[in-house]
Amino acid sequence: MPSNTKKEISFTSEVRVRFAETDPLGIVWHGNYIQYFEDGREAFGRHHGISYLDQKDHNFSTPIVKSACEHKLPLTYGDVATIKTTYIDSQAAKLIFKYEIYNPKGAVVCTGQTVQVFVELGGELSLVIPEFFAEWKKKVGLLDE
Repeated sequence: MPSNTKKEISFTSEVRVRFAETDPLGIVWHGNYIQYFEDGREAFGRHHGISYLDQKDHNFSTPIVKSACEHKLPLTYGDVATIKTTYIDSQAAKLIFKYEIYNPKGAVVCTGQTVQVFVELGGELSLVIPEFFAEWKKKVGLLDE
């Protein structure tokens, strides 16, 4: 009998706020949070064996087609932020990630989500889940054998 419980696959990483990422008041400029999402996504991919380089090795890229970001508190120069990146499973040929960014005190400073699609390196959009990605989903327990 199939389970209705969805498995959460996530990874937590850290990033130190650099001077160049802040505005004249010393707080992180709002546009840099999207870069922190990417930092978290890359760390997730390396940890779980589905990095951008793994995708490229299978002749695919995964451009972002949608992003959302909600700011709650500021980060400041020198803070070490924690990024929790969670893969949201979908039956469609896309990658959905949600993000939670925490300040050094553990308070949520930003949340967000991105959606990526699979595009063959020649430029063709994939309407079905690529075989290598289906194999990855089996490996991490999201698809039955």
